[in-house]
Amino acid sequence: MKRLFYLVDSIDSLEDISNDLHQRGITDWRFHIVSKDEAGLYTHRLHSASVLDRTDLPRFVERGMIIGALFALFFVAPLAVWGDLGWPTAAFVAIGAFAIIAGGWLGGFGGISTVNYRIRKFHGEIEAGRHLVMVDVPKSDMEEMKELMARNHPEAKLQGAGSSFNNPFAAGDGRVHVVH
Repeated sequence: MKRLFYLVDSIDSLEDISNDLHQRGITDWRFHIVSKDEAGLYTHRLHSASVLDRTDLPRFVERGMIIGALFALFFVAPLAVWGDLGWPTAAFVAIGAFAIIAGGWLGGFGGISTVNYRIRKFHGEIEAGRHLVMVDVPKSDMEEMKELMARNHPEAKLQGAGSSFNNPFAAGDGRVHVVH
């Protein structure tokens, strides 16, 4: 899936876009709006982006679980194999599972307070009163969706496209860097 990003000035335009996308079979699960005017979205019955779309919670949880898994792999597994502690295998499995879950939980604390890395560059526009529309479409339908939006909603300015899936290894700019 690809995610298309559009900026719109008017909430009435958002309502027209929403109706048009719903007529085309795009459900609320694939259509999200980030706006400073949450009350306006509610009044117009528009689908506001969830906390998972607004924050980096999923990405940080994934990172924390990866770190927990690495801890389990490099510390708990060798301890189980060569530690000679006499503990049952189930104890080491439980410690490893706890490390993974605790890593995800701790990572979530950082993610819930961080703006999603994909929408961070639109923060100034959103604070200025504009609305960010995110539409998830299959890659094969991306050009058709761009044409539809350009034809029916020229007020919606395409800002870019990206993946709708989180990348736990992406930096703040959305790219994976081997060396910073």
